[in-house]
Amino acid sequence: MVALLAACGFTPVYGPGGEGGVWRNAVLATEPDTDFTFAFVRQFEERLGQPVAPAFTLGYDIAIDAQGLAIDGSNNVTRFNVEGVIDWAVRPDGADIPILTGTETAFVSYSASGSPLAVLEAKRDAERRLAVVLADRVVARLLAEAP
Repeated sequence: MVALLAACGFTPVYGPGGEGGVWRNAVLATEPDTDFTFAFVRQFEERLGQPVAPAFTLGYDIAIDAQGLAIDGSNNVTRFNVEGVIDWAVRPDGADIPILTGTETAFVSYSASGSPLAVLEAKRDAERRLAVVLADRVVARLLAEAP
């Protein structure tokens, strides 16, 4: 199987000669200013490593929207979708023109039935999961489109 992959020109992204190494410990994400963006940056750095000598800067703009999905007999919303859209751009350190840009979308859901504290925690957990999914999608695009 490995021989077949090598014969078709496949190179592991982090393997010898792989292009994913250019991002490893080299991308500084814009400073987080909310719990959501903190979770996003934490996952981004978990995947690519904390920047030691950043050569690139990741700028991003994230929008989140929650929509009710299910309503019970008393017209109470019992399930929510939390949708997220991130517009991002990677610039070489000190440059104004990005070398890569993109938009990623994702959604997660949570149950709104239970005590108010349980619903609040379910909402927070959904937002953390959404931040992780968005960070993973940005990283996947960076690895796929490495210069």
